[in-house]
Amino acid sequence: MSIGAAPRTDPDAALVAALRRNASEAATALVEAYGDRVYRLAVRITGSREDAEEAAQDALWTVARKIDSFKGDSAFGSWLYRIAANAAYQKVRSRKGRAREIALDDVVPALDADGRHWEPMDDWSRRVDEQAMQKELREVLEEAISTLPDDYRTAVVLHDVEGMSNPDIAEALGISLPAVKSRVHRSRLYLRQRLSAWMEAMR
Repeated sequence: MSIGAAPRTDPDAALVAALRRNASEAATALVEAYGDRVYRLAVRITGSREDAEEAAQDALWTVARKIDSFKGDSAFGSWLYRIAANAAYQKVRSRKGRAREIALDDVVPALDADGRHWEPMDDWSRRVDEQAMQKELREVLEEAISTLPDDYRTAVVLHDVEGMSNPDIAEALGISLPAVKSRVHRSRLYLRQRLSAWMEAMR
């Protein structure tokens, strides 16, 4: 910190203080501040409104009940998001069946003997700036995300949509850091492949 710089304060400091002293208005304030955001995160992870509602309620209840375990090492919002992500992910894991793996061979272009792409990937990045197709592109992306296996969708949503760090995702999901990186990487390749196919069809 530079000399004379004001110490950084958590914007949720007042909310945290109210939760710690079990103030009557604290629970309502928590729901008003984070209820919608936690629910939207849970919907993206679970893909189910019913599961998302339950996960959001579980997460907010856990935050209020375990507020004394919040040490302030990170922002309150980041701590809450880890709890919410974990609650939603537990809903995903409780479902029957095993999430299918995404094989790299299914999403990565063929490589030549020197490890270079045999067929260069089409660069359509400039076209996504065209205002006319941005809305449709978002819809295609949302649909593509929804088709990812649960474990992969969770990782890429937390990383690329919610902006969580890889270590925070690993902690929230109870998996290793390499596993997080692998799931995010493979998911991005899969999504890029889906978007490339759509852009090709739009020509």
